[in-house]
Amino acid sequence: MTPRKLSIVSPAYNEAANLPFVHQRLRATLEATTLAWEWIVVDDHSADDTFAVLTTIAAEDSRVRGLRLSRNSGSHTAIRCAIHHATGDAVAMLASDLQDSPDVLTAMWAEWERGAQVVWAVRGARPGVAMVDSTFARVYYWMMRRIAGLDLPPTGADCFLLDRVVADTLNGCRERHTSIFALLTWLGFRQAYVTYDKGVRIRGVSGWTLRKKVKLVIDSLVGFSDWPVSWLGGAAVVAAIAATISLGLAMAGRPLGSAFLATIVLVVATSLFAALWAVGQYLWRALDEARRRPLWAIESATWPCPAHPHDRSRP
Repeated sequence: MTPRKLSIVSPAYNEAANLPFVHQRLRATLEATTLAWEWIVVDDHSADDTFAVLTTIAAEDSRVRGLRLSRNSGSHTAIRCAIHHATGDAVAMLASDLQDSPDVLTAMWAEWERGAQVVWAVRGARPGVAMVDSTFARVYYWMMRRIAGLDLPPTGADCFLLDRVVADTLNGCRERHTSIFALLTWLGFRQAYVTYDKGVRIRGVSGWTLRKKVKLVIDSLVGFSDWPVSWLGGAAVVAAIAATISLGLAMAGRPLGSAFLATIVLVVATSLFAALWAVGQYLWRALDEARRRPLWAIESATWPCPAHPHDRSRP
């Protein structure tokens, strides 16, 4: 009987120092099981020797495959690219910096064998994380649960495992500006959770900058909620009430102070700019989707593969 196969996918950006250690940990963990496995790493156009290191590892271990994107496209796009090339019965996402221990793979696999189609590795302890970062994460997941209506884990999840059916369904989603975690939650299927303690980054510097975090929040809210524009109706009501009060005071002969008038003007101007920004976010995403550009472009690969394999699913 052919053993079932697990595909591990990892995005990598400037992770040349970490990849050999991740590979060692994966081998130590998975070779103690009966699983067949592969490791697909997508280099998100790193500025260091990430792809060269990956090429060396792939030459020594046929279970390792690597891709390098032609431009920096973001970790979520890199993950989707890796999932597209995965061939396993289940596909697990694991970070390439050893903050997520490979030991969590066996726990997620066990939940998958019990019938779960999406298994989340929910964060427990997070040593070394700054209070600002942990607060940002809590606020983000609260917004996704309360505003977008998605049942994401309250403490967040960085690892997940997908059944083959879910992975194929995800490959059919062509959205560009989105959160893969929110998208998987929106897709549904039978979902389960395991808890793990996130490790501390030992080598290198995280590329998860504040700018990328803010973009993720905007993409998540715009992609899965109408909240950014739904407030415009309430703003119109408030503006109408303020106009009515101002008119009433003027008709009563009570002079309106310059400070009051300046406040009204600033509030209206701020509301207009916010409205333009919100509408612009939706319009920009609609335009970007209408262009139908590929989600990613592959610059190099450690094995023969089409330059644009994702175009196969496009009409």
